[in-house]
Amino acid sequence: QVQLAESGGGSVEAGGSLRLSCVTSGNRRSNYCMGWYRQPPGKEREAIAMITGGGTKTDYADSVKGRFTISRDNAKKTLYLEMNSLKPEDTAVYYCVSDPVSDFGCQIGPYEYKYWGQGTQVTVSS
Repeated sequence: QVQLAESGGGSVEAGGSLRLSCVTSGNRRSNYCMGWYRQPPGKEREAIAMITGGGTKTDYADSVKGRFTISRDNAKKTLYLEMNSLKPEDTAVYYCVSDPVSDFGCQIGPYEYKYWGQGTQVTVSS
């Protein structure tokens, strides 16, 4: 079965940076749609960034646009999220998602992505 494993979370001061990684296994093809969600304590999960299988198209939530960058290395079966200019409101559990959905469907929206990781905690202090 498809498995996702996030890493790179931790604690950082406001204005700092972190880089999250997500290693995938078990998928039939290397070009699945992938992305990142986050969930602050007591709040709903929020889709923040998606990337198509070939890495040519991306989609970002307004809350992170201009500060976060999603990328992927299909040879390494790894997804990345570079987070810059971090704010205390970025504090959340960050989840990696994956799905064989088409490029058109690989975007932020109500679609329920099939595969999820267990999450990694990001804490931003003031």
